[in-house]
Amino acid sequence: MATPLKLPLVPAAFFGMVLGLAGLGNAWRAATRVWHLPGPIGETIVFLSVAVWAVLIVLYVVKWTVAREEALKEVSHPVQCCFIGLLGVATMLVAGGLLPYSRVGAETLFILGAFYTLAFSVWRTGGLWQGERDITATTAVLYLPSVAGSFVTAIVAAALGFPEWGQLFFGAGFFAWLAIESALLHRLLTAPALSPPLRPTLGVQLAPPAVGAIAYISVTQGPPDLFVHAMIGYGILQALIMLRLLPWINKEAFSPTYWAFTFGATALATAPLRLIERGETGPVAQLAPILFIAANIAVGLIALATIWLIANRKLTIGWVELSRQDTGAIGQR
Repeated sequence: MATPLKLPLVPAAFFGMVLGLAGLGNAWRAATRVWHLPGPIGETIVFLSVAVWAVLIVLYVVKWTVAREEALKEVSHPVQCCFIGLLGVATMLVAGGLLPYSRVGAETLFILGAFYTLAFSVWRTGGLWQGERDITATTAVLYLPSVAGSFVTAIVAAALGFPEWGQLFFGAGFFAWLAIESALLHRLLTAPALSPPLRPTLGVQLAPPAVGAIAYISVTQGPPDLFVHAMIGYGILQALIMLRLLPWINKEAFSPTYWAFTFGATALATAPLRLIERGETGPVAQLAPILFIAANIAVGLIALATIWLIANRKLTIGWVELSRQDTGAIGQR
């Protein structure tokens, strides 16, 4: 009798790994252009992000095919539901990573990712506007559908040669960021403290100004201006606050939720490099090496900790056994 195939029921939050790896790969690509660092390092990281994305996409499709009840629980969860928007964001980042190798493939993935991201953002935001939410469920993951999705759409659209479309998405992400940040800060200042398992989600707080700065750079031309400097400055302030809060955040054992820090950290490293390419010589250029090294350390430590969890079988996820009928059903889809 054949042994059934056993696969993990991965949460959508795992797509944060793709964001961190793709972000680091883009930082290395920019560093290669500016500082002439070894190009193969950045390309290896980019292809690693593509491989992780491909594995997660397959596992997530399996989850919806043979464990729909678990998938629906994630959709209805007040916090985990927002991570589902990362599927589209990760797909667009993969599209950007593949652009130097296949424009057709990059455009195809971008269109799929952008449509998914926009549709999910509209659906999820519409649900949030109906109220009836517990304020303690308000966390930084609220940025993911509309803010992260819009900023990444702007970045990749500009890379594909559509900066005007990118400007529209930059506007959507920027004003959504301001609106959500005010609600989030009100919750953090006035409601009970985040429970220890939710505290690592604060890492997402670092992403909007940093990713937004890259989006702004991508959809505009000319030398660095006050606005982009202001966004990077705010991103640095957020990073310093995250460092101050690390002992409070790290009350529980490490979990993959800490990948929430990586996208913002890598974006904060990439934005100054993009400005150096445009002639930046001021404080932002002087901070660029520090931010680049910090991003590599952050992603490296979180990646090593994740590998350690997997190697020691301490990664807490569900599992599903696929019978022959299940495998056939997936193949038919």
